[in-house]
Amino acid sequence: MKKIFKLSGGRSLKVGGKTLVMGILNFTPNSFSDGGKYFSVDTALAHAAQMLEYGADIIDVGAESTNPKAIPISAEEELARIERVLPAIKKLGAPISIDTYKPEVASRALDMGADIINDVHGLEDLRMIDLAKKFNAPVVAMHNEKCSEADIVEDVKNFFGRTVKNCSARGFDTEKIIFDPGIGFGKTYGDDLTILRRLRELRTLNERRIPLLISVSRKRVIGRATRLSLDQRDEATGALCVDAITKGVNIVRVHNVKMISRMCLMIDKLRSD
Repeated sequence: MKKIFKLSGGRSLKVGGKTLVMGILNFTPNSFSDGGKYFSVDTALAHAAQMLEYGADIIDVGAESTNPKAIPISAEEELARIERVLPAIKKLGAPISIDTYKPEVASRALDMGADIINDVHGLEDLRMIDLAKKFNAPVVAMHNEKCSEADIVEDVKNFFGRTVKNCSARGFDTEKIIFDPGIGFGKTYGDDLTILRRLRELRTLNERRIPLLISVSRKRVIGRATRLSLDQRDEATGALCVDAITKGVNIVRVHNVKMISRMCLMIDKLRSD
């Protein structure tokens, strides 16, 4: 599958042909993996620039931790963080996704030059769809709900189908949707493994040319499977990313861009030649 997302300023993002690497920039004091490490504009900017040097195609900026143990912050606090860091990251010229589930935060970020909405609540707030339509912005819709079916993969597929219908009903171009099965969100360890094993089945919506994104970087499923601590999970993250690419995933969202981008480069070469 190959498609081109048109971004602001006449730029574009090509999906297909090569795996896209989305580098994670947590502008937070408490994210599960690297919270606080880049919680200043200078360190965040340096880290984003380094990720781009190492091969990142997209910088994913998040200002609120999705760690289940984290205390939620207000939209005002999240906005204050975004307004501090986004102008600096924007100067790097790379596509930026804004990792938020709050429409007011997404709106302000898009106003400031972000290109993509990355919604961990899967566009369940329909205002997010309206925002994406207003800004003509691509959206990542993540499955984030407990399984309501006997089969978690069918549940994810049904969720994706509902998302497409909601977007169509509100006049948003479904060609601009990216799906994320939401590893680690509202799922058991067994659910996560099942989805990872059966990623090929999520390509059933491919007639709509909807790309798949996978976000497994350093997550709990790796810790449970390997008994490795957070700072020891990058190799296992890479293994899951390569496996996902062979099953049709187009975008990988990771912390260690240097390692994973090199792995993607090699698997892409094997698959194209």
